[in-house]
Order: sequence, then C-alpha cells, then structure tokens
Amino acid sequence: MTRKCTTEDASRTRRVVIASVAGNMMEWYDFFLYTTAAALVLGTVFFPSGGHPLLGTFAALAGHAVGFAARPVGGLIFGHIGDRRGRKAALMGTLSLMGVATFCMGLLPSYSTAGLLSPLLLVLLRVLQGAAAGGEWGGGVLIITENVPAERRGFLASFSSCGMGLGFVLSALALWLAERVSGDGFLVWGWRLPFLASAVIFVVGIYIRRNLGETDSFEAESPEVEGAPRSPLREVLRRHPRQVLFAMALRFADSGASYIFMSFSLVYGAYAGISSTVLLWAGIVGMLVDSAMMVVFGRLSDKVGRRPVYLGGAIGMLLWAAPFFLLMDTGRPAAVWAAFIVGHIAIAAMIGVQPSYFSELFSTSTRYSGMALGHELSSAIAGGLSPVVATALLAATGHFMPVALLTMGMALVTLVALVFFAHVPNTEDAAAADAREADPAREDVSTPVA
Repeated sequence: MTRKCTTEDASRTRRVVIASVAGNMMEWYDFFLYTTAAALVLGTVFFPSGGHPLLGTFAALAGHAVGFAARPVGGLIFGHIGDRRGRKAALMGTLSLMGVATFCMGLLPSYSTAGLLSPLLLVLLRVLQGAAAGGEWGGGVLIITENVPAERRGFLASFSSCGMGLGFVLSALALWLAERVSGDGFLVWGWRLPFLASAVIFVVGIYIRRNLGETDSFEAESPEVEGAPRSPLREVLRRHPRQVLFAMALRFADSGASYIFMSFSLVYGAYAGISSTVLLWAGIVGMLVDSAMMVVFGRLSDKVGRRPVYLGGAIGMLLWAAPFFLLMDTGRPAAVWAAFIVGHIAIAAMIGVQPSYFSELFSTSTRYSGMALGHELSSAIAGGLSPVVATALLAATGHFMPVALLTMGMALVTLVALVFFAHVPNTEDAAAADAREADPAREDVSTPVA
C-alpha cells in the first residue's frame, strides 16, 4: 500500500532534489571546464604543437582521457566510503578534491614558462579531478533515489542528471565570458579566470552539502549491522557481476556520444572554420535542451518503463551520428544549432533514465560501489577515449565519417545490451536471492524485470 505523501514529505523531497541539482552542477562545472578548455585553449598553453594544428589539441584531450582513467579508481574509493560511512561523507570528499584541483589548474605556469613541468602538473590535477568525478555521480544520484517514492523515482532522479548538464552550461558560459573580457589576453591569462572562480563554487557547494541529511535507505540499512558486507566492492563482484556489465554496456552510447558532441565537436568545428562563439553557444543551447528533456524522459520512464525510453535514445544516437557532422559541415549557425539540439535530445533519453535505472540494479549495502563501478569503467573507455580517438581519426583522414562510424559503434554496444541482455536481476531480485541463500526454505518472492 502506498503511503500518502504529506506536506512535510513534499518539502523534504524538494530540498533533496534542489541540493542534488545544485551540488552536481557545481561539481561538474569543474570537471567539464577542463573538457571545454582542452578543445579551445589548453593545447596551445600547455602542449607544444610540433607544427601540426591538431597535435596540441590532441595532447590536451589525452589529458582529458587520463582524467577519465582515474574515474573508476575514484568511484571505488568514494563508493566504499559511501556504502560504509554514508552518502554525505563521500559527497563532501568528492567536492573538496574537485574544488582544490580545479583552482590549482588556474594557477599553473604555461609550457613557455615551466617547460615539461607545466603539462605534467596539469595532467596530475586532471587525475585528481577524474577521481572526484568518479565518486560524484553515484552519490548525487543516491541522495534522490534513496529518498523518494518508487513510483516517482524516474522523474525525480532525472534532476540529478540535470545538474551535470547545467554544470557544462556554466563552464561553457564562463569560458565564453572570459574570451569577451580578456580579448587578446585570453591565451595569456583570461582562460584562468573560470578555473579560479571555482573557489566561490566550492564554498557554496560545501555549504549546501553540509546541511544535507543522510538518505532514508542508508539509515534504514546501517553498514554496522550484523551481516553487512565489510567490502562492498567484493560483494558487488561476487553477487552482481551481470548488473555491473549491463550498466557498463548501457553507458557506451551516451558517454561516448556526449564527449564527441561536447568536446570533439569544438575541435571539428574549428577545423571546419566555424567560430568558437557559434560552437560554444550551440553547445550551451544543446545542453539546456538536454537538461530539460532529461526530466521529460525520466517522467516517461515511470509510465512506460526504463528500457523502452533508453532504447529510443540509443536508436536516435545511431541514426544521428552522420547527420550531426553533415550539418556542421554547412557552417551555417542554424544548422550547427540543429545538429547539437537533436543530438542532445537523443542523449537525454538515456542520461535522464540512467539514475533510476542504475540504482534499481543494486541493493542498498552495495549500491554506491556497484553504480560507480559500472558507470565509471564505461566512462573511462567510451567517454575518456572517444574525443582522443576522434581527433586522431580526423588528423589521419581529414574527414568526419570515421568519427561518425565510431559514434554509431558505441551506440550499437548499448543497443545489443538492451535487446539481448536487459533481463538482469533488479534490486528486488537481488534481495530475494540474498534471502534464499541465507534461508533455503524461504519462498521465492523475486520480481521479474519489466
């Protein structure tokens, strides 16, 4: 029987959602700031080009990939903290690490001043950013999914993904404003301003998260009770390997395409002669549409199921990969905007559903670790490598088609998983299996995945 929602419940739910969106927006502003800056300026400042116009950018995007390689490590570390000590403790740690790393990036000397020490320090700070981002996503999701009614989980949890989208918008706007304010000095000092501004964001984020309570599910299932796993990661790998692999496969389409559209598209646009202003604003508008549509698709998933909505997004990505670049090749601002907007709608169908879909794959005691493992391993492979591989393909061929085929291939990985391997046990099935193992005489009460 569904408990009637009181005014106090509604107020608490609203506070939790606002805290998740605000915290995620501030955290992902820092992470996406490097991604955007790498395509626009960091290659020139920190990496010598050797005469080829794409080599410096390629090196900066390689630093982007290194940050992604650190995300699974951060996910495991903060996932363990989140499952053992609480979601709030993990989120305070991710925000602190991200804030310090981003602010320090703004203080780094350029390659012309410090030589090889400069890019080495930049990559080290990117690794710290990656570790923080790896622990952030799961915690930002769980403070909503573990506090809201199951029948509204898809809709309300989708707001946590909006925070990610708005973080990208904020970072792109910051770089655009820095270009306007500093003019010719952008390459010398103007690019530093958005990184240094992260200090303000850090203070606001810490204030929001310090006043955030623990989730209902975590408090109801304390890790200190008898029988709770002391190593959530080991428990996930022992009991839920299929869920981890399924989550990884689901991430390929949206993670790979997201960074093709958000990062490599800036490289390709510059290569095609499109102004950085048009590209930045196309990315901003596309991500604003993305953020709004995430909520629409999240709500739809409560009505028709997670899988059909996710499947639609993956199919959309498969079909839009080549038209995206064809529209960019026209050079017309309206066509470029259309390419970004339609592409981001397809991504929104997947990312908007992801928080609720993933959280329902794991039980409370291992949920943070399980979600982080599946989400971040795939992020490191698809999200981290896609803009680097795409830039290498463009440099080698001078054409967008190999990049479009790469994007389509990642979409196919997700489609195959959804069509042939979607029927993995959900949270209720996992809980029933655990109960049967503890008491073989217990009646099977598992619930099939719809």
